[in-house]
Amino acid sequence: MKYYCIGIKGTGMSTLAQILCDLGNEVSGYDDAKDYKFTQKGLDDRNIKIYYDNNHEIDKDTIVTYSVAFKEDHPEMQRVKKLGLTIKKYNEIMQDVIKEFKTIGVSGTHGKTSTCSMIRHILEETIGCNYFIGAGDGKVSRDNEYYVVESDEFNRHFTAYHPTYSIITNIEKEHMECYKDIDDIRNTFEIFANQTKELVIANGDNEETRKINYNTKVLFYGFNENNDVVIKNLELKEDGSIFDVYINNELYGNFDIPLFGKHMVANATSAITFCKEIGLSYEQIHRALETFVNAKRRMETEVVGTTTIIDDYAHHPTEIKVTLEGVKQKYPNSKIVVVFRPNTYSRTKDFTNEFIDALQVADKVYMTEVSANREKQEDYPGVSSHLIIDKIPNGEMVEEETIDKLLKEKGNVVVFMGCADNSHLISGFKELL
Repeated sequence: MKYYCIGIKGTGMSTLAQILCDLGNEVSGYDDAKDYKFTQKGLDDRNIKIYYDNNHEIDKDTIVTYSVAFKEDHPEMQRVKKLGLTIKKYNEIMQDVIKEFKTIGVSGTHGKTSTCSMIRHILEETIGCNYFIGAGDGKVSRDNEYYVVESDEFNRHFTAYHPTYSIITNIEKEHMECYKDIDDIRNTFEIFANQTKELVIANGDNEETRKINYNTKVLFYGFNENNDVVIKNLELKEDGSIFDVYINNELYGNFDIPLFGKHMVANATSAITFCKEIGLSYEQIHRALETFVNAKRRMETEVVGTTTIIDDYAHHPTEIKVTLEGVKQKYPNSKIVVVFRPNTYSRTKDFTNEFIDALQVADKVYMTEVSANREKQEDYPGVSSHLIIDKIPNGEMVEEETIDKLLKEKGNVVVFMGCADNSHLISGFKELL
């Protein structure tokens, strides 16, 4: 079959295009962003054609899918409609692939990508797997039985999925442009959980996951004693984290992972629980986790001279807070500087106070203006980064044109954060260093 992906450089759409190509389909796509993005490596590796204009021909038998960042009035969306092409939603095509494999759907407000990446790594090191990870990583072979899928709650995407197994890492307020309140969010996760065929693995320390009425078998994991799988004896060290895992009050094993922060230990425990449930041994899981390297833009670190530069995808206040705490675990004797690019006016408005608190885990805070490819500023009058940065002591605004401000942070740990692309800021800073 032939597929045409509009917004093909988006993290999810890029991954979907790669999956469709691996399944033997003819795939091409369109994007507004002409600059190189980290999500296009897998596209380039597969020779998937990316168009940046509206002049190329598209065969009549092509199925079109699109990113929600592309509205109906976008010229390319208008063009494919006029051509009379079949248009399917992103999540509908995802479900078409999901039903072909034993799928593990990893969901949650935070931690989806890291948890997916851990499960993928363990399975690749042992029995093999397919994967769809929203950091631009995807691969499918019909030789593999299992398919690891990052299952996103944005726009209720994952309600189209019917996985064999699922994980819920946590449930918090997020994407409030799509949901009425936390009850609406939780109810949507409940739909996803109860479409799971065999087993749900849920973070039992999270209040909202406990409120779900599960019709599918569920195992709870976490630090609290009332969970089925309990994390104990945690040691957070400069080179990683050590902890014990107890299952039904019996020691399952000790783990030593090269990751930082309690949230990463919790994510690892969900991965451990799943892999044990499908029959992998403690030795297999333990050995694989020792060599795990986190996903793209998850504490991705580079040292330039005496300065440590970290690129991280964190964009929600909770993610920012726990990631900065993880950075402090790894670099306890360094000044921690954060450069945050907020994404969407709605999130900036909804979580202003939470951002103020989370960012101040760092010793110094810089912010750029809001990046919003799916929202218009005129719809959010008065909303800007100044709502946050003006309330942070010694906080400063920064952009590509004023990146030289960061030179005074030479020799420190500088963490660039946000789901929007920070590559131009980082490359500019590196050039100055």
